[in-house]
Amino acid sequence: MISGSKTRVLVIDDSAVIRHLLTEILNQADDIEVVGTAQDPIFAKNKVRDLRPDVITLDVEMPRMDGLSFLEELMKTDPIPVVMVSALTQKGCETTLRALELGAIDYITKPSIDVSSGVINLGDEIIKKVRLAAKAKVRSKAQGTRFKEQMQIEKSQRLHDAGRLTLDTSRMATTDKIIAIGASTGGTQAITEIITALPESTPGTVIVQHMPPVFTGSFAERLNSISRIDVKEAVSGDRVLRGTALIAPGNHHMTVKRNGAMYYVDIIDGPMVNFVRPSVDVLFRSVAKYAGRNAVGVILTGMGEDGARGMLEMKEAGAFTIAQDEASSVVFGMPKKAIEMGAVDKVAPLDEIPYLLVNSR
Repeated sequence: MISGSKTRVLVIDDSAVIRHLLTEILNQADDIEVVGTAQDPIFAKNKVRDLRPDVITLDVEMPRMDGLSFLEELMKTDPIPVVMVSALTQKGCETTLRALELGAIDYITKPSIDVSSGVINLGDEIIKKVRLAAKAKVRSKAQGTRFKEQMQIEKSQRLHDAGRLTLDTSRMATTDKIIAIGASTGGTQAITEIITALPESTPGTVIVQHMPPVFTGSFAERLNSISRIDVKEAVSGDRVLRGTALIAPGNHHMTVKRNGAMYYVDIIDGPMVNFVRPSVDVLFRSVAKYAGRNAVGVILTGMGEDGARGMLEMKEAGAFTIAQDEASSVVFGMPKKAIEMGAVDKVAPLDEIPYLLVNSR
């Protein structure tokens, strides 16, 4: 997008009512222009080619070709920032999570009752997410593969291990660590890449991903089904155990506490922190207080500054802290703020982070 020009949006939805509503909402913003609409991905393909939009809003369930198939194809051939539009249902959550893994930037939860009024009420959120998507970075699958291949070459030179990531589990067996991870926009994809690379003997892990309540449970279930460690949505009293990752439930903060040698989590309501709940800062500050130098903190892609101050407290308490680098971040806001505050020991690309987690001091 040319600096100073309007963000050009293509709206794809099989509902004429939704297409009309999204067009009206987005055109109200001075810096956004809907340049076209399409009733399904087949029609959309030609419009993507001819209109060259900066952002696409994409429905999930459509005739002739579903949104996921279109998204996967788009990310391979012509990556453009995509905001998904899906119903707030269990199936809708699972589909949206898959879309985020495929490269979608964000999502809008389309209400299942009184859709028209519901979409109108979401006007400010829709505009905000399209603006964010316009600033986000997306890479084609081919580009992502080349990026990973280059990282493997660098690791090969550093580790003398034929380009393969070595997880030195022997070092972890004698330590009692906690891994704390925080993320926002682009985080589901980043967290998935990290968690699925970790071995069964990984230290107990606690995660905050900015996400609504109904999504966090589905996210945990999906991660659990594809990972070597156990992943679950946290409830108060859950122990932080080796080989287990606990994800903060949406709309609740999560803190870590200690009872003797045992770490456990507490799920609390409380006011929003940095305009979000759960907050990465709330988690990181509790880890700094109760785990200190026994912790490793990771701040991943995301907009804003949630987690930066908490990470600084972790570092000051003796924890080892890691920030995802700009090149591999969808949105570099959260890591950048932590780096600027001096809260970070190591800045690393996404696919190097699992190695650092397992082999950190």
